[in-house]
Amino acid sequence: MSETRYILAIDQGTTSSRAIVFDENGRSVSVAQQEFPQHFPNSGWVEHDPEDLWSTVVAVCKEALARVDVAKVAAIGITNQRETTVVWDRKTGKAIYNAIVWQDRRTAALCHELKKRDPKLEEAVNAKSGLLIDPYFSATKVAWILDHVTGARARADQGDLAFGTVDSFLLWRLTGGKSHATDATNAARTNLFNIRDNAWDDELCKIFRVPRNMLPDVKDCAADFGVTDTDLFGAEIPVLGMAGDQQAAAFGQCCFEPGDIKSTYGTGCFVILNTGDEAVTSQHRLLTTVGYRINGKTSYAIEGAIFVAGAAVQWLRDGLGIIKSAAETEGLAKSLDDNHGVYLVPAFTGLGAPYWDPDARGAIFGLTRDTGPREFVRAALESVCYQTFDLFEAMAADGVSPKAVRVDGGMVANDWMCQMLSDVLGISVERPEVTETTALGAAYLAGLQAGIYRDLDHISEKWHLDASFEPDIEPGRRQGLLNGWKDAVKRVQTSPSD
Repeated sequence: MSETRYILAIDQGTTSSRAIVFDENGRSVSVAQQEFPQHFPNSGWVEHDPEDLWSTVVAVCKEALARVDVAKVAAIGITNQRETTVVWDRKTGKAIYNAIVWQDRRTAALCHELKKRDPKLEEAVNAKSGLLIDPYFSATKVAWILDHVTGARARADQGDLAFGTVDSFLLWRLTGGKSHATDATNAARTNLFNIRDNAWDDELCKIFRVPRNMLPDVKDCAADFGVTDTDLFGAEIPVLGMAGDQQAAAFGQCCFEPGDIKSTYGTGCFVILNTGDEAVTSQHRLLTTVGYRINGKTSYAIEGAIFVAGAAVQWLRDGLGIIKSAAETEGLAKSLDDNHGVYLVPAFTGLGAPYWDPDARGAIFGLTRDTGPREFVRAALESVCYQTFDLFEAMAADGVSPKAVRVDGGMVANDWMCQMLSDVLGISVERPEVTETTALGAAYLAGLQAGIYRDLDHISEKWHLDASFEPDIEPGRRQGLLNGWKDAVKRVQTSPSD
């Protein structure tokens, strides 16, 4: 019998860093997690200290690896919060400014200016990158750092600075500065990558004023990214897999066939639909992106992005103090027969797809003297379901109407929310046995490159259903809830959506 081999998955998220050691069957054998501070220097700004990202990653890796034989760890897979932007000095490895987080909206004025200057520019950018001109993506964040840190643009032009999304920054540190690379899924979220040519695009770099020499090498999602310094974990471990968190979750959910769809509920909510070898352009402001790239072959996807999902629950806990833990929300929501007309639109950092309104701000409607913590909690959970409906409605307008969706992320442990989601969407909601599919997807990619898995079919055999939720709501009641949501959204919008 062959000896057990392990895979270490590094899952660097928006609010915490996690390390999970998986065995060859995709079962978690060791987990460690640490939260880190969020920084909000101005309204709509969100930053992380890159040293917090690095230190928590190293700490959780060491903790998770302490419970297994490091010699049996065949590979590392990295998955990360996407679009979050780090610029660092190539000689010292130190960031020249805090990481600007994907949620950050400070470049909204710059995006408006670009679109106003040339009304056809967004269409041209979309044709190449699959994305819109929005503060969400990395390009304008890089330009902001270069324009606001003294001397940064000159240093970048001279080749002294490196840019990367969080995966690239971690890889640089893990390999002692030997590897400056990313994968196709993360590159596809920058607004600088031509997803059809599978290469950085000089015209896009010029539009967003980002020097080409700052950019990392782009590899397949399963590839040789380098090896870790021995001093870190006591052994050289090859980094063999990499994908942005949402693509990693889709991979972990085994969404390998065109039409397969998953929805992840973490800090935000992200729906990804596999479109195979065709880069389908949405007519309703969804994004075209790289689902994964293996052996040089790209599988494309359509994506809808919601900026606030689990972050709304975190706000209830940390901002309002009306709950002590996310686990309380299920019982509180279930204790109400209905939402009592209370709607939360959690546009704390603007509205994502399909509205793309960076200037919108959050609001809660329908408050009465009887409104209390239960109504706030239920409104927060319902808002996640309604925002998901908006994405599915846009997909339906693009001609895609799935009959089921695979869900994952921390929020789907909540049975009430899963049932509400099924009621609102009007389709089956399928929850797998392993809901930490983001880390699992990174592990599968690394395992594929390591030869632990033969192919995608071999990986698909490991997906198992935990629970399925079916629609169980009166059509009239469902429509009434959706009408109330649509009215609430209209009241916070600052610009009409297409």
